[in-house]
Amino acid sequence: MTPSLRWQQLSSIPDREGFAAPFAGVSGGALIVAGGANITGDKWQDPFTKKWYDTAFVLEQPDGAWRSGFKLPRAIGYGVSVSVDDSVICIGGSDAERHYTDVFRLTWRNGKLDATPLPALPKPCANACGALLGRTVYVAGGIETPTATAALNTFWALDLDDVKPRWRELEPWPGPERMLAIAGTQDGSFFLISGARLMADAEGKPVREFLRDAYRYTPGQGWKRISDLPRAAVAAPSPAVPAGASRLLVFTGDDGANVTFKPVERHPGFPRDVLVYDAANDSWSVAGEAPFSRATVPMVKWHDRFVIPNGEVRPRVRTPEVWWVALQ
Repeated sequence: MTPSLRWQQLSSIPDREGFAAPFAGVSGGALIVAGGANITGDKWQDPFTKKWYDTAFVLEQPDGAWRSGFKLPRAIGYGVSVSVDDSVICIGGSDAERHYTDVFRLTWRNGKLDATPLPALPKPCANACGALLGRTVYVAGGIETPTATAALNTFWALDLDDVKPRWRELEPWPGPERMLAIAGTQDGSFFLISGARLMADAEGKPVREFLRDAYRYTPGQGWKRISDLPRAAVAAPSPAVPAGASRLLVFTGDDGANVTFKPVERHPGFPRDVLVYDAANDSWSVAGEAPFSRATVPMVKWHDRFVIPNGEVRPRVRTPEVWWVALQ
């Protein structure tokens, strides 16, 4: 039976604009949201100006107030976040100039936020997706440079229990390369869902193909294509939310239907429906709607609920809102 969803708004991040693609996770019992980017000045001018941040915020209790004044090693966003070992592993990402191989661990202890380095990625990567399965972190896809006209089809794994952990490159999924996909783990497998393929237009600039295909990776067995989504869900909050023994929930994301909408300031927003994949029968369904639309934002499990901290409401518009959802 598909779970019902109960939504609640938490205190907003203390920033007027909010952030797209921050790192987010849990350490020391607290919710951490750090880095990301937003648009400064006039959102609707072309070209617009995007700014990356090194700011970090900490919420120690769901009914509390955000603590600020903390910093990352550099201004960065659009990486992958994984909560494990009472810490947040931050993987790859970008700033205005380049993409990074950096991987570091954030820990919250005694009112301090510390960052310690971990083994670097095999190559620079931003706009990837990733998740923890057992004691292994998996990262799929992304793009290598800010001006790339092709996404990556790389699939990397970091076994945290190795004596000397290092990233291993595994066989990629049997489908198109992609960025801004959704990761998920359920029923002993890693899932790669939707995302966007990149191609060069006549002027050599990157354009996106919105993808509805999805894949399941089971350690020791490899990849298998699963049923296509009812719609694309590019940059939806990731990882997908596991429910019961076999389901994954995908919230909103960009279906590409309004990608050329003009004027952009009147864009109606991304779809709000919640897609449900059932691994037991390889099928998709729709389970109601979220009270908002969101893209380019992590999904974080905290206090047995799932948090969506900030993200994009529609193109060029971020939000400082923080929501969490309980599965009932």
